[in-house]
Amino acid sequence: MPRGQQEYGAAPARCVVGVDVGSTVVKCHVYDRAAVVRGYSCRKVESLYPHAGWVELDPEVLWTQFVGVIKEAIQDAGIHMKQIAGLGISTQRSTFITWHKRTGKPFHNFISWQDLRSAELVNSWNKSLLLKVINVIFTVLHFLTGNDRFLAPSILTFSTHQTSMKLSWVFKNIHEAEEAAKKNNCCFGTVDTWLLYRLTKGSVYATDYSNASATGVFEPFTKCWNPTLCKLLSVPMSIYPPVKDTSFNFGSTDSEIFGVPIPIMAVVADQQSAMFGECCFHPGDVKLTMGTGAFWNVNTGERLFASRRGKYLYPLIGWKIGEEVVYLTEGCVSDIGAVIKWAQDINLFTNVDETAKMAQSVADSQGVCFVPGFQVSANDPHPCASFTGLKPSTTRNHLVRAILESVAFRNKQLYDIIVKKIHIPLQTIRADGGVSNNSFIMQMTSDLIKKKIEKPGNADMSSLGAAFLAGLASGFWSDKEQLKKLRRTETVFEPQKDLEEYRPAMDTWLQAMKHSLH
Repeated sequence: MPRGQQEYGAAPARCVVGVDVGSTVVKCHVYDRAAVVRGYSCRKVESLYPHAGWVELDPEVLWTQFVGVIKEAIQDAGIHMKQIAGLGISTQRSTFITWHKRTGKPFHNFISWQDLRSAELVNSWNKSLLLKVINVIFTVLHFLTGNDRFLAPSILTFSTHQTSMKLSWVFKNIHEAEEAAKKNNCCFGTVDTWLLYRLTKGSVYATDYSNASATGVFEPFTKCWNPTLCKLLSVPMSIYPPVKDTSFNFGSTDSEIFGVPIPIMAVVADQQSAMFGECCFHPGDVKLTMGTGAFWNVNTGERLFASRRGKYLYPLIGWKIGEEVVYLTEGCVSDIGAVIKWAQDINLFTNVDETAKMAQSVADSQGVCFVPGFQVSANDPHPCASFTGLKPSTTRNHLVRAILESVAFRNKQLYDIIVKKIHIPLQTIRADGGVSNNSFIMQMTSDLIKKKIEKPGNADMSSLGAAFLAGLASGFWSDKEQLKKLRRTETVFEPQKDLEEYRPAMDTWLQAMKHSLH
């Protein structure tokens, strides 16, 4: 049989499927060999808010949505399930669940990466003498030896986005999970692990290196679950799944789910998947995803890089394929998409597509600043969004411009930190995600960082990255060089204005940010 052609009965493989389980939507794309979308389906993710600051997902609802979008996308593509060469699954990171090993019954809903129930624990640990001692000891060891295995603990700091503290909360507050763990009957899984478990009717229990490294419990250099951290947080090591390659044959779906078994050929974390979809394969390549949050990822090759104080940039495993392990450094600005959705909900505009024109219709924001309810630093988990500089002459256009400017200003802040901390020449910058469709934000970001930014025609890079990885594992595509040829750039934003033209507005915004802290 020719490479890249699998057969189920008489039907040759005609496509790969990429599913992106995000924070707001579940999307499925069906791609042909030219990486052209042949089928598509999308369903909204409904978050639950049982208490102030808590964010959860119903596992059964998510499962129904996941299976539903695959069936709908295949129908939209007009092909048979037998013609799928492989399924690639991209998932939101650090959202997790625990369940009983024998019964498969969850002990609780998915606890989202956006959930703040561990905020007090995070603050307490970050201020603790013990954590400071750990940082100092490993900083000295890293300085003396130059060994990267000491880098992660030397900058260790906790965040509400990570799994670690929320997992500690689970074992302190959910008695059934604690008791099951004592008897080695508790399973932990991020969204990918749980979907693999359900798709295979419990026969596959695993995660990949990209998802594991985003939990805050997995040590990226040694590529192992961190026993020291688990002991500190009283989390049993027995709960964690085996970690597999990102592009890998995880087995096939149970035939009862889709009528035929479908090979699961990749699972990957969403930001790393978008990086792969953008073909950022070389050290210095930069990917900017602007969706629910804004995520800047830099390919650092075989080396780990991070901010010394650990508050701005953190190291991750991008992907592992055979012997190749690619590391990334990531910086994040939260709630980009949520802020724009909020502005729409309060009727500042009716259609998000009109916001760029609204912002461009006024010369400036007339001194109005929008202070977003997020910080680059994780030290303030309860920030408050606000407008400053409002006047009787302020219009909706000024407010919208102030919101969009705040996104570009935060991009500039994070980019400057990356340039300062990462000692690798930055190469190509490629943007994706829903907010990257806003030409005002993209052009202003390009102006502020004085760099060219490429944007693809299809902004759903997480789905494409998962499909690329599945296609490589199944032989549907031969290698990364072939993938590069399939990549299509729709728009290139090049610097048009001098940075000094933005200086007064940015200085005013920075002052407003300082006043809003804590």
